[in-house]
Amino acid sequence: MVTHGFCADQFSPVREAFEANFEQGKELGACVAVTHDGEPVVDLWGGDADSKGRPWQEDTIINVYSTTKTMAAICILMLADQKAIDLSAPVARYWPEFAQSGKDRVTVSHVMSHSAGLSGFDPPLAKIEELYDWNGICERLAAQTPWWEPGTQSGYHAITQGYLQGEIVRRVTGRSLGTFFKEEVASKLGADFHIGLDPVDDFRVAELQPPQQGPGAENVEPDSILAKTFAGAPLTGAEPRSEDWRRAEIPAAGGIGNARAVARIHSALACGGQVDGVSLMSESGVHVILEEQTRGMDLVFGTPLVFGMGFGLNDSAFPISPNPRAFFWGGWGGSLAVIDLDARVSIAYVMNRMESNLMGDPRGASIAQAVYEALA
Repeated sequence: MVTHGFCADQFSPVREAFEANFEQGKELGACVAVTHDGEPVVDLWGGDADSKGRPWQEDTIINVYSTTKTMAAICILMLADQKAIDLSAPVARYWPEFAQSGKDRVTVSHVMSHSAGLSGFDPPLAKIEELYDWNGICERLAAQTPWWEPGTQSGYHAITQGYLQGEIVRRVTGRSLGTFFKEEVASKLGADFHIGLDPVDDFRVAELQPPQQGPGAENVEPDSILAKTFAGAPLTGAEPRSEDWRRAEIPAAGGIGNARAVARIHSALACGGQVDGVSLMSESGVHVILEEQTRGMDLVFGTPLVFGMGFGLNDSAFPISPNPRAFFWGGWGGSLAVIDLDARVSIAYVMNRMESNLMGDPRGASIAQAVYEALA
């Protein structure tokens, strides 16, 4: 398997793990990037950008589904660090209509920790295209009644979280989340990541190879939170082939970028809030991420998780690092991002062959493991 890019000698186990995924037939096209102390130490790509054999290039980008959530969380965390948002305040302080249906006490931190009780749409979406109507979706969420007592337990807000975060950003700044992210994060760091893609970049987008089955599960109780979360029009993995999907701002699932961009943005967090003279937030603003919000069985995933402020936290139930001050998230299909404050490391893996699992893909896990082998 021929891969392209560079890999520092110390991190050769990462190259080996990345190439092994191809050699074992687990990949179509993919890229991986690692930063250490803010410096790129791994930037590799290889394989095909589509089923027709178009090569994955240095500037290829791809929809990363829920890895986008890390970018949306950063926007909220930046505004909190600037004292423009109080994470413990009710969402309705910024978005008054949200107080409907008993949600007057739902806080921004509940949204950030997937514990707001709004993990899906009620009534369910009739078609995916409804996601392209920002105001319509936000009106629906403002009117909804939580499915469980907010703040008591997490239940993965697979699509809804991004709209909740994005509307808070819009009410506070007057800018859409995609615009705020572009102007305050991506452009300042020179990162090729987009929430709402410009048509000029369409030709660079790789094609996802959808998984055998969509998110959710078979044989679940129809009234369960899992069933309700994924009820209605299903995601298939083919959504990013639609120009309307690529143009829309879907901050929980529609981000388009590559591993280099993800690792670059997260390197600022790994280095205490700033990198190369660009400051996203203070060091204390980064440490807010590590403040545990929920712990226990997630109502959607059905697995034990610990959520901090906007990210999953390292824990023995779901270990992602040998170091305590590490946090992560990933995307449906397999993409993964790990940020480690103790090692000052950012790890990103992005691919186009999707697996069915919502989290815990072994391809990204093997790469993260290889990074820690190299550091040891």
